[in-house]
Order: sequence, then C-alpha cells, then structure tokens
Amino acid sequence: DVFECALKYADEGSEESRIAFAEAFDKAESCYNVAWNLTMGLYWIRPWKFLTLDGQSRKYIEKHLNERIDKSGVKGRIKAKAYLALCDRFEAHFKESNFPVHSFPELSLMAWQQQDVSAQSQDDEDAENEDATAAEAAESNLVLEYSYRNICDDGSFLTEDEIKKILERLSQKKNIILQGPPGTGKTWLAKRLAYALIGEKNDNRVRSVQFHPNLTYEDFVRGWRPNEGGTLSLTDGPFMEMVDTAKQNPTYKFVLIIEEINRGNPAQIFGEVLTLIECDKRSPNSSLELSYRRFDGERVYVPENLYVIGTMNIADRSLALMDLALRRRFAFIDLEPKFGDLWKQFMRNNFNFQDSFIDDIEVRIKDLNNQISNDSRLGEQFCIGHSFLTPPKGLLIEDAQNWFRQVVKTEIVPLLNEYWFDDRDIAKEAQKALLKGF
Repeated sequence: DVFECALKYADEGSEESRIAFAEAFDKAESCYNVAWNLTMGLYWIRPWKFLTLDGQSRKYIEKHLNERIDKSGVKGRIKAKAYLALCDRFEAHFKESNFPVHSFPELSLMAWQQQDVSAQSQDDEDAENEDATAAEAAESNLVLEYSYRNICDDGSFLTEDEIKKILERLSQKKNIILQGPPGTGKTWLAKRLAYALIGEKNDNRVRSVQFHPNLTYEDFVRGWRPNEGGTLSLTDGPFMEMVDTAKQNPTYKFVLIIEEINRGNPAQIFGEVLTLIECDKRSPNSSLELSYRRFDGERVYVPENLYVIGTMNIADRSLALMDLALRRRFAFIDLEPKFGDLWKQFMRNNFNFQDSFIDDIEVRIKDLNNQISNDSRLGEQFCIGHSFLTPPKGLLIEDAQNWFRQVVKTEIVPLLNEYWFDDRDIAKEAQKALLKGF
C-alpha cells in the first residue's frame, strides 16, 4: 500500500494522493520491525522525489545541513506529515545556489562520502549514532526471554501447574477471558500470560485496549474517520492493525489484550469479526467481507498467530451480560482471591512482615469473604481479591499496621459501602471487624 500510494503521489503530486500516501506510511510504520528502512525503500523507487533517512543520512542532515529531523513517531522515528514536510524543505533548499547539495541522490552520496572522510575521527560519535537497522537488531537481541516460571517469580500466587494449564488453553482456543472478583490480578496476569505465550518480554508484539460504553465497531475494527484534509478516510482500528501485523510476521506470535471486555457491547464492537476469531476459522478459506471494504471483493481473515486475552470484572452490576455467541469463542478462566502460602511467602520475603501479622490479615480477609459469599445479595463474585492487600515490589513500608489501616479505609471500605449500599450497618460492622485492634 505504501509503495503504490508513493508512486501515485510521485507521478500526480495531488493533495489527495499526498493524503493517501501519508495514511499508508503511518500505518506501515506501526508494523513490527519497520524502521527507517521504509524511507530507504521510497528513495530506491523514486530517488528524486523521496529522501532516504538511513543512519548516515540522518547524521549528515542534522550535523552538516543543520536540519532537525522530527522523531515523534513510533519508537522515536518520523511520522508521514513530518517526513513530507522535510522533503518539501529540501526541495526548496535544492534551488538555493549556495546549498551544499541539490538533489536527494546527491544528499545521499555526500552523506556516505562524509562518512569516509570522517571515519578516523568519528569512532566515538558513531558508537552513539548507530544505524537504525543495527539499533533495531540490538534491541531485538536485548529482549528478555519469558516463560510461565517468570510469572511465578514476578509474584503470581497461582502454581506453575495452574499457569501452564491457562497457557495451554490459550494456545488451543486462541481466545481466553480472565474473569474474577475485583482485585484478583486479571490485568496483571493478562500481560504476563501474553509474554509467556510469545516467549519474551516484548511490548512490540503485545497490545492492550480497553472496552467502554462508547466504543464502536468503527473504533475497534474499521470505520470512516476525519483526516487532516477535512475529509473522511477509511481507517483500521487496533484489531485490524494487529491482524495486519500478525499476517506480515507469520513466524511470530502476537497478543491483543482487551481490558474490561464486557464494559462495552462486545457483540456490537466485534461485529462479523466474532466469527473470524474462532480457532477453527483462522485461515483464508474462512475469510469474510467486513462491513467497510477497502475495495470490491476484499475478504479478511484472522491469522493463527494472533491471540486474544480479555479481562472481565464479574462483580460490576452495571455491565452487560456476555453474548452467548461471544462466550462460545472464548475459554473462560476463573480467578479467585489467593491468600495462601504463596501470598504469605511474597509478603514475608518482600516486605519483612512478621508471620503473625500476615496470618492475622489472612484470617480477617477470609472471614470477610465468607460473609460476602454467604450473602444472597452478593456471592463469591464480590469477594475481596488479593491485589488489594499485596503491595507492589519495591514499596518501602515502615509501619505495617498503618499500611493495612490505610488500605482498608481508602480501598476496601468504599467497596463494602457499595456492596451494602442498602444496609450500611453491615458495612460498618465489617469495617470494625477488619480494623479491630489496629
């Protein structure tokens, strides 16, 4: 798409073709492993129209031509608007008789000649200004390996066997939803399951979005949106962007995390994509037309290397029930409050809490959760999760009792008041029981 639009813009030079090229450029820049080499490819196809921004050219432009390169795009690279503006400025400079170069090919040549002349004195500077391709490779090599064992090390209170079973369901079903009461670590676990699935801690291959009541199919999948030219353009949402990225990198796994998947209207937001995400329909043979097509006959499928992890709070009364058709596409994983031995070990090792203090907290919270579970107006889905009473690693807690009091008063009590909004006396008694002796 980028190069088709680039050729049309180079040949026509119209505002419409410029806008189309800019949209394709920015979309390609968001794809995995696309770096400054996109501008190199544009230079190769139309060297008198497009500027190459390889490492040496960038250095020459900024140091010898005193032009600033806007690097506010993806991973510190350039956006289409800034790239086109830079090309325009150079075309204007080329007409100046005293400007050092007068075309993009001459600029590229001078950049590499300058490299040869300065080779002996540039060693230290070159170390700080690596070519973008080398930087990408170095970054890739520094990506940390990640497995189910790392999830346990990071502070999960699930056993290794439990984590392996969740990953196995994710691998088989392609789509899972982590559901549980507030504070059971759904968001925390979703991100780490994604890392473990792809085998490395790499945010280039994991993307998170959040559903909300105002989110639509047009936002999530594809729809018409205003552009800088004052017209509407057909734009892919995060789902189709991930689909395209996964297709272009078939040897890698990619994960889309959907926070609060039931906070919007999932069936409406997914649309026909609901059929495409089924694990047995992940092939071109099952492709369908989207509601908004880029061209006549366009058909879309979801590749096998794209996985979806949703999170769902089952205690929020304001949320819609899950559509049965959507339920069939996902495997549901129940997460429960974990105040057992692994939690105690984490609290003891990371915060030096006394065993008696940890045991006391466990007893109080378990008593409260039993009360909540046995209340016919509530149930197990309203229990208090372990996240409320698990400080983040590295937090310095000098007074354990004061920390517990503050958590109860500012986080747990407001939740209890919401639970028993029609009987505040129960909430007050529950608060007294939690803080008795503190």
